[in-house]
Amino acid sequence: MSKLHLVFGGRVEDPQTLDFRDLNTIDIVGVFPDYKSAEEAWRSAAQRTVDDAEMKYVVVHLHRLLQPDLIARAQ
Repeated sequence: MSKLHLVFGGRVEDPQTLDFRDLNTIDIVGVFPDYKSAEEAWRSAAQRTVDDAEMKYVVVHLHRLLQPDLIARAQ
């Protein structure tokens, strides 16, 4: 299975949390086949909003969500 990664962001209540204010306005940057390309997309998106402390972008490891049993076995 590919190690898919999702990059998205939006306005948060507190920059130290992942409590997004309005899920209808989430910016979906894209799905990427590896962490390196996802990180590049994340950096680009985050840089565009660097002056807005309420905007936050994240990388989600979709492959971990799709096969959680692999994480349990690895631990």
